[in-house]
Amino acid sequence: MPDNSSQPPPMIDAPATTLAPAPPARRAASGIAGSRATKPGAKSAKKSLHISRTFSDAKVKPFDQIEWDKRTAEITDDSGKTIFKQEGVEVPKSWSLLATKVVCSKYFYGDPAKAEREKSVKQLIHRVTRTIADWGVKDGYFSKADGEIFYDELTWLCVNQYGAFNSPVWFNVGLYHQYGVGKNSARGNWFVDRKTAVASRAATQYEYPQGSACFIQSVDDNMESIMHLAYSEAMLFKYGSGTGTDLSPIRSSKEKLSGGGKPSGPLSFLKVYDQVANVVKSGGKTRRAAKMNTLRDWHGDIEEFIDCKQKEEKKAWALIEQGYDGSFNGDAYGSVMYQNENLSVRVSDEFMEAALEGKEWWTKSSTTGQPLQKKDANTLLNKIAEGTHICGDPGLQYDGAIQKWHTCKGTEPIHSTNPCSEYVFLNNTACNLASLNLMKFKREDGTFDVERFKAAVRIYITAQEILVDNASYPTKEIAENSHIYRTLGLGFANLGSLCMSYGLPYDSHEGRALAGAITAIMTGHAYEQSAEIAATMGAFKGYRDARCSHVSKPLKKDNVDSMLGVIHLHRNAVEDIQPSQEFNYLKDEARRTWDSALAKGKKHGYRNAQVTVLAPTGTIAFLMDCDTTGVEPDIALVKYKLLAGGGMLKIVNRGVADALRRLGYNETEIESIIAHIEKHDTIEDVEENGTAIRSGLKPAHLEVFDCAFKAHKGKRSIHYMAHLSMMAAAQPFISGAISKTVNLPSEATVADVRDAYVQAWRMGLKCVAIYRDGSKRSQPLNTKKTNEGGDKSTTVAVAPEQVVTLENRIKELETEIGNLHEQVGKPLRRKLPDTRASYTHKFDVAGHEGYLTVGVFPDGSPGELFITMSKEGSTIGGLMDSVAALTSMSLQYGVPLEALVRKFAHQRFEPSGFTKNPEIGRASSIIDYVFRWLAFQFIPGYRDANKKDGQPNLPMPGLTEIERQSVNRSVPELPLSDDTDILVKSEVLGGNGKPEYKVESLSDALKHFMHDAPACPKCGHIAVRNGACFKCLNCGESLGCS
Repeated sequence: MPDNSSQPPPMIDAPATTLAPAPPARRAASGIAGSRATKPGAKSAKKSLHISRTFSDAKVKPFDQIEWDKRTAEITDDSGKTIFKQEGVEVPKSWSLLATKVVCSKYFYGDPAKAEREKSVKQLIHRVTRTIADWGVKDGYFSKADGEIFYDELTWLCVNQYGAFNSPVWFNVGLYHQYGVGKNSARGNWFVDRKTAVASRAATQYEYPQGSACFIQSVDDNMESIMHLAYSEAMLFKYGSGTGTDLSPIRSSKEKLSGGGKPSGPLSFLKVYDQVANVVKSGGKTRRAAKMNTLRDWHGDIEEFIDCKQKEEKKAWALIEQGYDGSFNGDAYGSVMYQNENLSVRVSDEFMEAALEGKEWWTKSSTTGQPLQKKDANTLLNKIAEGTHICGDPGLQYDGAIQKWHTCKGTEPIHSTNPCSEYVFLNNTACNLASLNLMKFKREDGTFDVERFKAAVRIYITAQEILVDNASYPTKEIAENSHIYRTLGLGFANLGSLCMSYGLPYDSHEGRALAGAITAIMTGHAYEQSAEIAATMGAFKGYRDARCSHVSKPLKKDNVDSMLGVIHLHRNAVEDIQPSQEFNYLKDEARRTWDSALAKGKKHGYRNAQVTVLAPTGTIAFLMDCDTTGVEPDIALVKYKLLAGGGMLKIVNRGVADALRRLGYNETEIESIIAHIEKHDTIEDVEENGTAIRSGLKPAHLEVFDCAFKAHKGKRSIHYMAHLSMMAAAQPFISGAISKTVNLPSEATVADVRDAYVQAWRMGLKCVAIYRDGSKRSQPLNTKKTNEGGDKSTTVAVAPEQVVTLENRIKELETEIGNLHEQVGKPLRRKLPDTRASYTHKFDVAGHEGYLTVGVFPDGSPGELFITMSKEGSTIGGLMDSVAALTSMSLQYGVPLEALVRKFAHQRFEPSGFTKNPEIGRASSIIDYVFRWLAFQFIPGYRDANKKDGQPNLPMPGLTEIERQSVNRSVPELPLSDDTDILVKSEVLGGNGKPEYKVESLSDALKHFMHDAPACPKCGHIAVRNGACFKCLNCGESLGCS
């Protein structure tokens, strides 16, 4: 799921408004959250929901049950520069510093420099939970008394990190109702008038806040529809959401237009959509927009669609080889197409069978259905695998499984998904998400607390359901269909940590039994609660009437049979959960839950067409302090915990000690094993200086601690079949699908990718994305910059006679050095010849352009320097002339360039800022830039000694404007932070003289996991894989996931 900006974005057509100061975290004086023209359900004769207390205390408010702390939330970039800071933030004492930073920087409302700014987690949670509870009372879900209990329960769950909504809820909900934001603004987005069931534009912004981040849109085979999709995508990207569309309705380039011309085909328009996403950054920020485009296997342009992204990838390789910047946002990838969208092929069971049996495959016309071209299905599948192997796209969506579990078959088939593929439903619909933290429901005795888990499911499903009619949507069709189908997306996080805490390998029958049973209980009870709500509020409108906003002639008159049929499928799948003696009680509970969900659904229907998905939950997992997200395993056994006073503490995952106890190790053995992990970053035995160092772990237990990536000194990681098997254990109990990238090592072959796709189809998965580590030539984490993006060998053998020659040359140099020592103290100017070679280099520091001209001696060493600024006559220009003259004299009188560089590099004064030189991403002054550039060009070994870790310098939100305003002005020094320093550092050299693995920053700690992970667009630290997206462990930024 895409994430939104760190500030709640205004709605469409929203002018800037003057905001009232944020009130304290107590209920607004207005009581009920806002007033509406109609109050459906307020005087309903139907019974309302009864809300019972499970978590909260009637005598003590949730906020008063926990300890609170005042902190400073500060985010620094990889150089230590502060890019966000808020002091005096009130947060629960148990929350980590990362959770504090995420909440403050992303979710707190208001200008940090004004009184309106939220200053406490109490304010944030209160404005959301109070508003939802008041909506529930107003709309007739429960009585006022039950509404207070509901408020307490939801507040308790949020503040104790048991669960969290997706980002748009935290951004937008409650601003109007608790703070009065937007009351005098322009019109808002679309909402459904429940009296007329027709969507209209809201009179003001935030009265109906945007609560969803998952959208699916449609396109038809006409220019108006094609261009309207570009517009609607742009508006979604502007406010931080993501969208998916099936392009199959657009006729292929092999068909004909009515006038006899040749169609452009979907790939031509895909270029338009790609550039829209490129220009309109998601949430108005620097990160790329989130979008998915699919094409069906029968489409006339399917082969071109499969090949398009890998062809562009190869173009980028050629540009990199010619010296263009190959970083994530560099010129090489910025010059090619299709880099701003995920591509997936929707394959049918017939296609997969034809591919495996080597049969032919016919494409057909999008408009007439007539055959177009004969293809070889096996070749097409191989091309898909090859494209994925090269650049990660296309992924696969399995139409057979998707339609089999479709609850609304009576309306129309499912055509597409959201960008991360967890929301799989009808066109022109939306879904709001929430997730539960599974580790919170593990009791001290090791059992999973089913009753409390179900209680949390009830609270969140009810809250999400209440949001549907009180939220706004970007288009009229989406608003009306959301009202008709009311799809929800409850999920969970921390499954990987839960498995490890039980001493279970991620790749184990017991682990899959645990995952399957918990997922079954969650979805089953969510449908059970949906049926309970239907008894009060009625079934979703599309249950008994299959028509919707864009479908006036559905396939059937209703969706009753298809809905109940899918519930039966879920119930039957419970019997296929892996048998496990330890977790049989969970399987038994899953049976009871689904039996009840089916019985209640037959009686009342269901309030929601879908209730669960498994999203990557990037940002909200940080909010809940989860170690893992969705169905993901742990990335590594070692984490780097940020300290409130600055710096980081290297700690072993909490689940390791629990797992070792479960496996029978005593406390002394556990301390020894954890010390080994802390020192070597792996639980495996390691070898140093030819000596084996044992961890103390029994070989039979190694698989319990396998992680997604190999540790730096380790050899083990989780096989792709384990990832697929875990997905298969959960998929039969998920309404939607699972957002997860199956990571393959760099040495994986095309055949491995193909096999993974085939196995995923056989397992009944709906969607799969596969990524081979290092397939992108950008390789921002590759430490071998001299061969960036290439596969050339850099090993050179040296013959014995060459050794003798080198030794003689060393002796000659030593003699020459001795002669030079005799001349020490005698000033001697070495003049340049009248005709000499020179180098001219154009530079730009924070918008200040200039030219460096370096004249060189016949031996190639620098002898003179000229610095010409673009603005002649300026103070900085005169200063640079003087610096150049002094440098020239110093060089000619024998001052070593190394000494000048040591003295003047990293001098700090304005103007300073980002440069266009990839080797000097940011200069602290023009003099700093000049001398570092001279060092890179003329000092042997300086480039290797000072090469970056491959992280691209990305533009940061608002930084350009700040630097523009501060150029040539006296500004106070920004406080530097040691936030990225590691407290435990290894020596630079080991005992054998070889460099050891040295961890000095968060990026260093993560860079060995993936060779081509992007840098965070907010703080510049290296991101890590999270589902189908990436997340930043430093500031909590999510590169595409909510």
